[in-house]
Amino acid sequence: MTVQEFALLFVAVLASALGQLFLKLGALQLGQVTGANAIGHILSIATTPALVAGLMAYGVGAILYILVLTRVELSVAAPAAAMIYLASVIIGAVVFKEALSFGRLAGLGLIMSGVVLVATR
Repeated sequence: MTVQEFALLFVAVLASALGQLFLKLGALQLGQVTGANAIGHILSIATTPALVAGLMAYGVGAILYILVLTRVELSVAAPAAAMIYLASVIIGAVVFKEALSFGRLAGLGLIMSGVVLVATR
């Protein structure tokens, strides 16, 4: 994977991570879905700005990932896209104050090690 290809993949991952951030923020605004409020919540998705922003960011991430796939083998691009896990854990810890256990950090380290091994030839 060239530096340009990695940069494109990295931006695609960042866009997807931004999408996750906004989707979580929007989900928190909606509140918990129950059987009684499910239809109202589903209709509210289109009018919740954070959710719309999250879906748009995911769309940008998907378009950029498609561009990556035109240049990089799927067997390299797909595992490298697992960098989204790193971004998600960082967002969860920093923005949402989620706990980072040793097991979670160890698992993340294994995932990132695998990404490096798969991305290098």
